[in-house]
Amino acid sequence: MDPINAIAILITLAAGFAFLNYHFVKAPMSIGLMLISLGVFLGLLLTDQFMDLSVRDYADMLVKSIDFRKVLLEGMLGLLLFAGALHVDVNDLAEQKLEIGIFASVGVMLSTGLVAMAVYGLSRLFGAGIEPVVCLLFGALISPTDPIAVLGILKKAGAPKNLEIKIAGESLFNDGIGVVIFLILLEIATGQGHVTSGFALLLFVKEAVGGALFGFAAGYGAYRLLKSVNNYQVEVLLTLALVIGGYALASGLHISGPIAMVVAGLLIGNHGRRLAMSDHTREHLDTFWELVDVILNAILYVLIGLEVLVLTLRGDYLLAGVIAVPVVLLARLVSLGIPVTLLKRWRSFELDAVFIMTWSGLRGGISVALALSLPEECHRELILTMTYLVVVFSVLVQGLTIKKILPPGRGSF
Repeated sequence: MDPINAIAILITLAAGFAFLNYHFVKAPMSIGLMLISLGVFLGLLLTDQFMDLSVRDYADMLVKSIDFRKVLLEGMLGLLLFAGALHVDVNDLAEQKLEIGIFASVGVMLSTGLVAMAVYGLSRLFGAGIEPVVCLLFGALISPTDPIAVLGILKKAGAPKNLEIKIAGESLFNDGIGVVIFLILLEIATGQGHVTSGFALLLFVKEAVGGALFGFAAGYGAYRLLKSVNNYQVEVLLTLALVIGGYALASGLHISGPIAMVVAGLLIGNHGRRLAMSDHTREHLDTFWELVDVILNAILYVLIGLEVLVLTLRGDYLLAGVIAVPVVLLARLVSLGIPVTLLKRWRSFELDAVFIMTWSGLRGGISVALALSLPEECHRELILTMTYLVVVFSVLVQGLTIKKILPPGRGSF
């Protein structure tokens, strides 16, 4: 299928599903779109079983013409991360930098290891025999929380400010860390050269630290340009060039584009908004990036729903996915609980802090995109099915119940 036609179909579906959600489902946009798209596409699959409409063939053609992994990781992700970071107060982040830094790095590594050990043990128990490095790959792709899912739902849930900053700050940075860990493990799994522990550490530092430094430099350069202009059309265009051009250049330099765009978004959203823009420009900039965020989120969740049409829906794969849900939640609980216990010497946490952050840590499109990038020899279909079920549970069940467990109006968290 021609890519233009595929995009036309996606935008039309997203608009239609958004209309249905607004009038009938009345759920937060991401949850409503996933719920409706899953319902529609599963209905098509069932219909196809009885009427032989070749739905799976058309879906396979549509999905292959889009390449979900490439569209998200190389196209949409930078735009969505920048839009999310644009409205985060860097002073709030700075006040909680220790917690956010540990949760986004040590927490992801702990969760990756815990998920991998559990999946490896269960695979041995059931005779599946999944290799340890593949278990680690699943741990790496499923451990980061998705800022695209988290930020939108937290805003709708009305979370207390301190809690929102912790969860949002962690999710903005931990996906970049998770992607770097995943890429290192994928290189080991596919045998692309001899990867030592020292080389892996050096690559991790280069990707993560290099991405942050590049994002600051690119953001500062854009800030200087913005300060010299007083025309909102030009200024909005400059921010768009910063994201699209900056992300492409970061990828070309083999440093973390996601981390770079978060840092650039924080700089423009704080320093740039305050010192380089008029009120008129700020209003148009906010409107533009809010629309970008809404439109891309709508397309993303329709794409996630669409992927159900090409999943391998085997009974053992579905069972593995169901088991993976509590495994991933328990791993997050422990990977947050250990740092929080240690940090209590210097920071104060409420008794339910770990539980709330565990349940609020949603998984989304990034995990699905990474699973789709796996080669066949890494049990791709099994890992993709497990990932998909965890993401669906995360967005639909956790996302719909976050508001019920949040402590509205409470002070420090």
